[in-house]
Amino acid sequence: MYSKDEITKLKQEFWTVFGQYMALQLSSEGFKINWVNYKTGIKHLHFKMDADSKHASIGIEINHSNTSIQELIFEQFKQFKTLLHNQLAEEWIWEMHAKDSFGKTVSKISTKIDKVNIFRKEDWPEIISFLKPRLIALDEFWNDARHSFSSFT
Repeated sequence: MYSKDEITKLKQEFWTVFGQYMALQLSSEGFKINWVNYKTGIKHLHFKMDADSKHASIGIEINHSNTSIQELIFEQFKQFKTLLHNQLAEEWIWEMHAKDSFGKTVSKISTKIDKVNIFRKEDWPEIISFLKPRLIALDEFWNDARHSFSSFT
């Protein structure tokens, strides 16, 4: 078992390593970008990555407090479902109403891999290899689709 401080330190170390690894990768528009804290430019719309002792995940999360607006944004994403899945080269899970780690209702489009552990450094290459191409694909998708979401800013 790890202490709370050890958990925080290992997670921080992983995301720092991931950020350093991704720093050489330019955005689809050719700019330097903070991949770990990707900015969509739309309030309440985030590209989220997570990893723990059982899995790693990546996705699009809509966390607007007004569930009607949340649903509108989710429906807008449905209009781009084919483009998104083509860009990702895989299908993701679509959830209109899910709970985040704080119990708040969110909408999300995501995927994950199981049987990886962020607390085992030997799993880090597998986690990074899972996250990197999907994050790059999300950036490419967002470069094409983001203008259609500008009414939600």
